[in-house]
Amino acid sequence: MNTVALSSVAVPTSVKTRFAWLNVWTIGALIVGAVVALPVLSVIFIAFTPGDEIWSHLASTVLPVYISTTLTLMIGVGAGTITIGVGTAWLASMCRFPGKRVFEWALLLPLAMPAYVIAYVYTDILEYAGPVQVMLREVFGWATKRDYWFPEIRSTGGAISMMTLVLYPYVYILSRAAFLEQSVGVLEASRMLGRGPWQSFFSVALPLARPAIVVGVSLVLMETLNDFGTVDFFAVSTFTLGIYDVWLNMNNVAGAAQLAGVLLVFVISLIVIERFGRRKQKFHNAGGTYKALPGYTLTGWRSGFAVIACALPVGLGFVLPALVLVRNSITYFDAALNADFYRYALNSVMLSSLAAVLAVLVGIFLAYALRLRGERFLKILVRFSSLGYAVPGSVLAVGVLVSLGSFDNSLDAFMRKSFGLSTGLLLSGTIAAVTFGYLVRFLALSFGSVEAALEKITPNMDGAARSLGHGPWRTLGRVHLPLIRASVLTAAILVFVDCMKELPLTVILRPFNFHTLATFVHQYASDEQFGEASLAALAIVGFGIIPVIALSFAITRSRPGAAGQGAGQ
Repeated sequence: MNTVALSSVAVPTSVKTRFAWLNVWTIGALIVGAVVALPVLSVIFIAFTPGDEIWSHLASTVLPVYISTTLTLMIGVGAGTITIGVGTAWLASMCRFPGKRVFEWALLLPLAMPAYVIAYVYTDILEYAGPVQVMLREVFGWATKRDYWFPEIRSTGGAISMMTLVLYPYVYILSRAAFLEQSVGVLEASRMLGRGPWQSFFSVALPLARPAIVVGVSLVLMETLNDFGTVDFFAVSTFTLGIYDVWLNMNNVAGAAQLAGVLLVFVISLIVIERFGRRKQKFHNAGGTYKALPGYTLTGWRSGFAVIACALPVGLGFVLPALVLVRNSITYFDAALNADFYRYALNSVMLSSLAAVLAVLVGIFLAYALRLRGERFLKILVRFSSLGYAVPGSVLAVGVLVSLGSFDNSLDAFMRKSFGLSTGLLLSGTIAAVTFGYLVRFLALSFGSVEAALEKITPNMDGAARSLGHGPWRTLGRVHLPLIRASVLTAAILVFVDCMKELPLTVILRPFNFHTLATFVHQYASDEQFGEASLAALAIVGFGIIPVIALSFAITRSRPGAAGQGAGQ
């Protein structure tokens, strides 16, 4: 048998080959992937662990309400975002009308506005004591609320409207990218057959963009399941609010985990539907070259309709709420700009920056480990650990506290038994718990960006570096990182912005009396003091604007020949 000398011990070649995957990259990736996947696994384990009879009580009382309300919310938000997102994407991509160049990026601005912030703004505007109803009573002479009917903003319909206004950009951005990538030849053939803009849209462009639209709607519905601030403020009984109530108000972790398990079923169903919706949906450009999209020039009432259709989502989803925030920030400036504001802003920036750095480092490590050794088990574990973005924050919060609590209790028991010392809770209820929760939830953003960037680098680069005597670490540092620097920076910015807005994870995992801008805004708005929190809300929105605009311009430049589309717009 052939042998290989290793540390003066003869090791069979077959054994060495079999265990060649045992290196620092693979073992490290397995450990990191297992740790990151632990919160979701903890929720599943607790949900199926026999405990008290809280589940039968929940199933007979509130569970049907949670299911029906959550489904209603998902259907309403899904229908609204499809209508607005796909329609405006088609207008901004394929039609020419006044202001098109502005609407291309402006339609993404609501993405910077958290749903709970816009909910607070419109409640302030549309409630009984708000300016709209006050004006109506003055104009028509109504004395009390019994004299007229006005839609109730704090309702399921109100929550659907608020989420639709800020979540439609997910559908818009993916739909527009799909429209921009479509073959000109197919669209020209449709026009030669006598089909107008709308006929071409429904019969050609929409079917071709279907996979991207399905992905966008799936992201919208996952964000809908994750929302806490809006449903809490509007008192809409969804699973997220139920988990929070059962855990903190009823002090029952098992019941919260069981509700979280049911919510995971919703998430898994969405993922399966998204994959099913894209099955065998592959389209390729038939031509050898790209050229500028033809575009439909709109005139008369069609042009006016396009302007209104694009202006309404931007105005209602960003401009009006931003103006209200600016006005309130000026009015309550002295009350809002105090030592607490600076402290909460520092807490938000510190946590978000720490989470962004960790997420990028872990994402690079996992993506590069897969590039070096694509073992099947490693792939499965890494994919599973990077699904945190699809899991609602309230579910992850349950898993994080359960897993960290088990670690703290085990360490405390060991220290008591071995050294007679009590370590207490080292991680639970600390900033470390919040940071770990952020890492688990937003790792998918950094991992996906880095993996996509690494896939564009030919493996020949690795071979050339190895032939020059560089190992994996030096190859990563000297070859790959400079080439994927833009993607790494993009991933860091996305994670940072999402952490600034994150509410359910922060509310549940934060230490006692520890606030970020998001929890500060939520607390004050819940106490009907939204004016004092407007400056903090405006700061959250400000952090998200620049990445959103940069993302829009990147999409516009993504199609070769796009420079030629500027004429006549």
